[in-house]
Amino acid sequence: MKDVPTYLPSGTILPCNLPREDVRDVFICPTAGSLAELQAGSIVGSASLRRQSQILYRYPSLKVINFRGNVQTRLRKLKEGEVHATLLAFAGLKRLGMIQHVTCLLSTDEMLPAIAQGAIGIACRSNDDKMAGYLAALNHEETRLAVSCERAFLETLDGSCRTPIAGYAFRDKDGFCSFRGLIASPDGTRGEIGGMPFHISDKFVRSYGKSRKFLTRGIV
Repeated sequence: MKDVPTYLPSGTILPCNLPREDVRDVFICPTAGSLAELQAGSIVGSASLRRQSQILYRYPSLKVINFRGNVQTRLRKLKEGEVHATLLAFAGLKRLGMIQHVTCLLSTDEMLPAIAQGAIGIACRSNDDKMAGYLAALNHEETRLAVSCERAFLETLDGSCRTPIAGYAFRDKDGFCSFRGLIASPDGTRGEIGGMPFHISDKFVRSYGKSRKFLTRGIV
């Protein structure tokens, strides 16, 4: 779901999300145990402006370069020495059975995930009641509401997978939906991060996505 546009084709809906996988990013490096252990001037490969902005905010002495390809290609480039380290989504590596490559997991405090990272959605035609009924049996409602909240944040900011925006919604121990969002500059020199708890409801998710003023009220 993290690369799915917020604007769906006419007549299409996203009524179903499967249970969410781990949302965290991972650090992969053959010579250092974490981003903090990389020497100044080390090159981190990533095609994500979200990751780039957060890396450079915390570690301005590092260099981040564009790093493309599927998982296997990126791991090969890392092994060949094109970069010193890279970051990938833990969910993808788990689904590919490749977690042996992980050096360390990055907490959501260190690296806020992409919108809807780790989530799988199933779309259908808006007028297909029979299919909607089937999908209702597969839907994980907590994931669907969290993803809807995150995508509403992205839509309000007119963002995409190519913008330095991050967000994560989850149910906290008190039953509230806790949300944290990030808006940053690609070079990591500027950024706004904030969040707020609220009762989970579709009504709130819709209003959350429509009100830029309400969103920015929680940014500190």
